[in-house]
Amino acid sequence: MRAQFVMSEIGIGLRRNLTMTIAVVVSVALSLAMVGAALLLNAQVRDMRGYWGDKVEVSIFFCNKADAGQGAATVPGGASTDAIAPNCASGAATQTQMDTVRQQLQKTGLVEKFYTETPAQALDEFKKQDPKNPLIPSLTADSFQNSLRVKLTDPQKYQVVSGLVGGQPGVKEVQDQNEVLKPLFNLLNGAQIVAWIIMGVMAFVTVLLIVNTVRVSAFSRKRETGIMRLVGASNYYVQMPFIAEAAFAAVVGAALASAMLAVGKYLIIDRFLSQQVKLITFIGWGPVFQVMPLMLLAGLAVSSLAAFLTLRKYLRV
Repeated sequence: MRAQFVMSEIGIGLRRNLTMTIAVVVSVALSLAMVGAALLLNAQVRDMRGYWGDKVEVSIFFCNKADAGQGAATVPGGASTDAIAPNCASGAATQTQMDTVRQQLQKTGLVEKFYTETPAQALDEFKKQDPKNPLIPSLTADSFQNSLRVKLTDPQKYQVVSGLVGGQPGVKEVQDQNEVLKPLFNLLNGAQIVAWIIMGVMAFVTVLLIVNTVRVSAFSRKRETGIMRLVGASNYYVQMPFIAEAAFAAVVGAALASAMLAVGKYLIIDRFLSQQVKLITFIGWGPVFQVMPLMLLAGLAVSSLAAFLTLRKYLRV
């Protein structure tokens, strides 16, 4: 098969169906861009789970003097405000009670490391985190609790820790940082699902456009293909120009999708989100460059397969 003939047939097909070819290119680009976005979202969620999974702790706050009867509820940093503290009726937690909690947790085999924080340390940390808070002048170390921060070998076992020490005398509250991050992960997972759904819809539309484009192209060249079959041309020889047209549209669409992904990464993530949201460490350019070849391969595979299956009916003699 002469390459010159195939290239000329590709050029003829693209010129005859220019409008539909442009529609296919745009649809492929949008579909592949959604594929890339979904893959990058998946990488972002995976990286965040790994990053925060190593840092998530369970915080156990002990009662202080103000917690007897109607004491104080913990605010960020361990400070206290008016609320009911049912486990603190006997007053501040004793050293024996705090040691008992620590020993019980050690026996579970779930603890990787302990961190203790005194009321004075909690006050200093609170001042560092929110130096402009108007409550700072009125706060003292007595406004904070002793706390025990526990790093678990498996953060998913938080319920075991909570059930073991949550109701013990001297223990005011057990907090899991996973609960703070859960809404964020739910939001990212929801966005990922939406991206996959949109990608599926766009892929379906793209396949329909490729099928219709190949049909129109095959019909417009029905006489040429008929002559080729009469002179003994193989099915592969007849199919190749049509499949190549679809593959060409896929390559152009993949290039546009890659450009869209790169521009989106730079403008949305690097220039905006990374400046506004300091809590999250966003993915770098490595995953973006890894996704681009996958988009190209996916576009080529889908377009070529759709063209091949569509052409089968036109090659029956």
